[in-house]
Amino acid sequence: MTRYTITVEPLGREIECDEDQTILEACLRNGVWLPHSCTHGTCATCKSEWLDGEVDHGQASSFALMDFEREEKLLTCCAKPRSDVTIEADLDVDEDLEVFPVDDYTGTVTVLEDIATDTRRLVVELDREMGFNAGQYMKLLVPACADGPEVDRTYSMANPPTQTRTLEFHIRKVEGGRGSDGWVFKDLAVGQQIRLSGPYGRFVLKTGDDRHGIMVGGGTGLAPMKSMVRHALENGEYEGELTLYAGGRSRAWLYDVDVFRALEEEHEGFTFRPCLSDETPEEVAASGDDPDRYGYGLVTDVIAADHDKLSGCAGYLCGPPLMVESALKVLMSKRLFPRDIYREDFFNEADKVDGGLKSPLIKR
Repeated sequence: MTRYTITVEPLGREIECDEDQTILEACLRNGVWLPHSCTHGTCATCKSEWLDGEVDHGQASSFALMDFEREEKLLTCCAKPRSDVTIEADLDVDEDLEVFPVDDYTGTVTVLEDIATDTRRLVVELDREMGFNAGQYMKLLVPACADGPEVDRTYSMANPPTQTRTLEFHIRKVEGGRGSDGWVFKDLAVGQQIRLSGPYGRFVLKTGDDRHGIMVGGGTGLAPMKSMVRHALENGEYEGELTLYAGGRSRAWLYDVDVFRALEEEHEGFTFRPCLSDETPEEVAASGDDPDRYGYGLVTDVIAADHDKLSGCAGYLCGPPLMVESALKVLMSKRLFPRDIYREDFFNEADKVDGGLKSPLIKR
């Protein structure tokens, strides 16, 4: 297999990259951290200046990398070298953040259970220890089948980094999805071995921070929040208060409510706010549950009602693009600056078609 040299400016760092490997993958595996988020050519976070050489742009979305840009820029998560290549990347690395090189792992499925409507918990025991930051994600390799070749799908870890061999994932069923509907909810079983790689992502807990953290998780966007909250509370890795908002249509769509309520009882300074958009206080009371323990309406409505202003806080947003965009606007309307808002949009394969949702306010 042909191998090329990738030069990363302004570092002047040279790394080797196979012709069938993306530039991002080669850099991360060699300990060179480049900005990235979706890793599937949708979000444009990894867009870099293309200074020299030849590349194949791969499956870069025309929304993330427009046609007129393709002579001067590339998406490192999609671009593969066809000669030696020089790029210039925006290396805004947090110096307090430890960078863990990407590697390949084999894992054994130890837990696979339904935890909410169309949502499963997947727990995997790795073949060896792995370091990562709270909030990062892994690529799981979905085996080839009658519906197509082997593909990868990305899922955030829900366990804290102190659990270095046991990884927890929360997976929402997407109708017709190769990774969820066609594998996790179909053929995958306890005891099976899977292949995965990581860690990836820059949506991480800012450890040592003393600001009030406003965390918003929609659907399985709660997974990285669980990792962050547990790491902050159980391991003393956050100095400020934390408030976690979890959004769901009804209680049937929420999960791990008891886990977060137990953490709320154990740790002063942590508040948990589960929010129901389609279920009323009367319906909750009729079931014997306490309606005062929930917020009602969209999670953004609950946040808006809870806070007059949020200046001086830090925001963490994760979930479907529309929810993240709405939460972003609410936090900003409460005087929280864009530089203090960290986000992770959960894109699926359909977003490659329409380009997902993009904000001009925050560089992703």
